[in-house]
Amino acid sequence: MDAVLKDITLGQFIPGDTVVHRLDPRTKLLLTVVYIVALFSAAGGLSYLLATMAAAACFLLSRVSFGAILRSMKAVVVIIIVTALLNMLFTKGEPIFRLWFISVSREGIITAFFMALRLTLLITGTFLLTYTTSPIALMDGLETLLSPLKKLKFPVHELAMMMSIALRFIPTLIEETEKIMNAQKARGADFESGGLVRRAKAMLPLLVPLFVSAFRRADELAVAMESRCYHGDEGRTRMKVLHMQRRDWLALLFGLIVMAGVIVLARVSL
Repeated sequence: MDAVLKDITLGQFIPGDTVVHRLDPRTKLLLTVVYIVALFSAAGGLSYLLATMAAAACFLLSRVSFGAILRSMKAVVVIIIVTALLNMLFTKGEPIFRLWFISVSREGIITAFFMALRLTLLITGTFLLTYTTSPIALMDGLETLLSPLKKLKFPVHELAMMMSIALRFIPTLIEETEKIMNAQKARGADFESGGLVRRAKAMLPLLVPLFVSAFRRADELAVAMESRCYHGDEGRTRMKVLHMQRRDWLALLFGLIVMAGVIVLARVSL
């Protein structure tokens, strides 16, 4: 359990001075959306190869360590495996293997492989956004992109603030969970042995102090924001004003080219 908690890296910002780190947060948000669209449009080996090469190039430019990528994937590898197995077993086709009511076809194996690859690229691409963008910059970029919705009375600032706080507190809650687990292990608690039901029951004493700690932190944060006269978006200014530069437009052009290439290759392979 401790190893799983340490492998959850969502919301963690890895400081750096690379080209990817220096991109405008709005650019990285738009590129993430473009990449997700490209992944869900991909079909066939060539389109997935192009999407994989684009992700690899971004990681190389960001200089994020390969170990960080592996740690981020270890926490969701079970989900990827289960999804791939379900696609393999329930995709119709000419069976090449049959055992009782279970049959595996060539189409099912291909679908499972591409689905696992799609989920892997989707997760790593999303994690790259949080690895190279601080929560504050991410909130500013999201709020700026959604600012046209303010005319419809949509609470853009509050939404961006909530998402920023949620991302910021994921590592904090993971650290708090680890501390509570270590304290309960010192008192004789066992979280590792037994079956699934027993492990689930062993986690119940962990949830109560974790929720109490989370609510306490939320109350402290609310008091701190009120003491600093926080009243939402009204009258607020930013210390760092976002400006799109040449590298941002080039990055967006690169993302659109990759998406167009993936869509074209997917249509060719159909």
